Amino acid sequence: MSDTYQPDGTEDVPAAAVPPAEAIPALEVRDVTVRFAGLTALDSVSFTVAPGSVHAVIGPNGAGKSTCFNVLSGVYRATSGSVRFGTAELTALPPHRIAALGMARTFQNIALSPHLSVRDNLMLGRHRLTRAGFLSAGLRLPSARREAARHGERVAEIAAFVGLTGHLATPVGLLPYGVQKRIELARALCMEPRLLMLDEPVAGMNGGERREMAELIVAVRESLGISILLVEHDMGMVMRLADAVTVLDFGKRIADGPPELVQNDPEVIRAYLGATSETEEAST
Repeated sequence: MSDTYQPDGTEDVPAAAVPPAEAIPALEVRDVTVRFAGLTALDSVSFTVAPGSVHAVIGPNGAGKSTCFNVLSGVYRATSGSVRFGTAELTALPPHRIAALGMARTFQNIALSPHLSVRDNLMLGRHRLTRAGFLSAGLRLPSARREAARHGERVAEIAAFVGLTGHLATPVGLLPYGVQKRIELARALCMEPRLLMLDEPVAGMNGGERREMAELIVAVRESLGISILLVEHDMGMVMRLADAVTVLDFGKRIADGPPELVQNDPEVIRAYLGATSETEEAST
């Protein structure tokens, strides 16, 4: 893993210029409720992601974690409540507008183009930063060529940071699952985010791959100063990486705070033990 990559957010700022942690806006979720045909998927959920922190959202299956992520990224519209990213209110914005503000997301199920090379998949992450129009790009005008070269340089830097340099020319579909998960993270970094949303980043990985991904997440936070919002079922990883944890159960927030306090919260223990008992009963 290289430490030379630094996010810049625009093409005019040199790669070494990193915004200070205090300038990176926190995400503020206030009383967010989501209803689908009378079913309440989220019920007045509130939490704040501190600048430059790793904040985990956890809970049993069906707790509302995916719904929460979909609201924050603009896939779902909240019935009520507020989501603020810096000074921007997100609840009425579509996904591409939210991404343009500096939020990037990975998905639980890999969402890459398997027939494209790793390089081409990463270049897709540069789309929101592209200024050249369709005509100038099609005619390969000098300005479009210069911009494409800059994007190519950034992609190479990010690939080195994530440990993908040797795979850049390889079609994604030919690579192991664990490598594909890192490619998806790298593509999100190509968007130059200020907040990175990771949806179960180690799901389906073996022990070695999990450790590598955990180290990479730490590097993203510590080296790049990017705020991270994490949904993950691996409680060991959550407790090691997270600065703060929000626990959902049946769409409601039941605990919020430092991981060492949350893991001993009676409501959290009851929610997870109940979920385990129901799973065991269903399997018998």
